[in-house]
Amino acid sequence: MPLRLPESLVQSLPRLTFTAAVDILLVAYLIYQLLLVVRGTRAAHILLGLSVLGVLYFVSRLAELETLHTIMANLIPYSMLAVIVLFQSEIRRTLGRLGRRPFFRAARLARAESYDDVLLAVTHLSQARIGTLIVIERDIGLRTFIQSGVVMDARLSHDLLLTIFHPGGPLHDGSVIIQQDRVAAAACFLPLTTNPALAAKLGTRHRAAIGITEESDCLAVVVSEQDGRISLASGGAIEMGLSPEELRQRLLRGLGRGSVSPAVARPLPASELAPSGRGEVKPE
Repeated sequence: MPLRLPESLVQSLPRLTFTAAVDILLVAYLIYQLLLVVRGTRAAHILLGLSVLGVLYFVSRLAELETLHTIMANLIPYSMLAVIVLFQSEIRRTLGRLGRRPFFRAARLARAESYDDVLLAVTHLSQARIGTLIVIERDIGLRTFIQSGVVMDARLSHDLLLTIFHPGGPLHDGSVIIQQDRVAAAACFLPLTTNPALAAKLGTRHRAAIGITEESDCLAVVVSEQDGRISLASGGAIEMGLSPEELRQRLLRGLGRGSVSPAVARPLPASELAPSGRGEVKPE
């Protein structure tokens, strides 16, 4: 016998109109974006803790637990302020993602030859085990971080990147920020990731690469001084131990390009391939 809902309940249900369907889809999209932002971060645990407090409030109200209900009722008015303080970085990332302009992305990307220069430079720096951090801007601007370094506004080239990251040079420490096919600035200071799980595992350069991708939609290429490994950070996550060809494929996907000529590195002179002799910078 098929199960039938009571007639009174059926009549009380609102009709699904076109406007209601659009409303449901928009709310579902916002919830999906929120889950993407907090997935795999400490914000997920904080959100779970706030949910537990909300459940305790309703349980204390239904069970008539007056003391607990009074405490929870006094905490709820401050919950919005707590959410803003605890989730400030996640809120910035969400708003930045919603404010991206995907329809105009093609006009913002640089020519393919420019990123061949990046691949060539990264390959050579990896062979020499020279610490490197290159940030490639996408849709969200990085002007704040550009102003923290030495503004250059120079045409991107393989030789320029090798010169900037030459050990002992004044611009070696810090990061290079690339806008389209130009080096916007060098020796820039970037925010470190606040993920406590990464603090003891990664050096400062890798944590900075993750931190900047938590703040914006950029890509960050890292070369380790310790072993010359190439890594790519994007969206608050990092993929380590990439080959130059794998890095090229990741950049193609991240920058939304269909094809680009392969970057084949020419060997450097022995004097340029000498290791720097310094280890990866570790957190204090």
